[in-house]
Amino acid sequence: MKCKLCKKCGFVKYLIGILIVAVIVIQFFPVEHTNPPVTGEIEAPEKVMTILRTSCYDCHSNETVWPWYSYVAPMSWLVSNDVRDGRAHLNFSEWASYSTEKRDHKREECGEEVEEGEMPLWFYIPLHPEAELSEEDAETILAWSKGEL
Repeated sequence: MKCKLCKKCGFVKYLIGILIVAVIVIQFFPVEHTNPPVTGEIEAPEKVMTILRTSCYDCHSNETVWPWYSYVAPMSWLVSNDVRDGRAHLNFSEWASYSTEKRDHKREECGEEVEEGEMPLWFYIPLHPEAELSEEDAETILAWSKGEL
């Protein structure tokens, strides 16, 4: 007996086939996974540096650790875009190139973003649970951002 939905089943199989081919084809359009040289790293107390390296550096420095999924499209496109945007907004590896006023502003912004729960990004945490800020970590960043450390 033939399935009453054969036409639909055939269409679904066709769509799945197209999807598989598309996933294979997009792998031939890789993104760049390079880290530019560190030109002037931030100087902060060791406790702050530990938090920044653990929770911020993958997107906000030239020392990005590119995980395996950052080599598989379409995730590679998303990760690369997030890193590019993060570095454009704040790059701890180019801290020395910022003016004193800009450094102060960026440091204050760090505290604001952490205080508001905006950083690290919510979708980064599930794949990088070590990056989640504890209450103590958040308080440390906030104190640093206010120049108290």
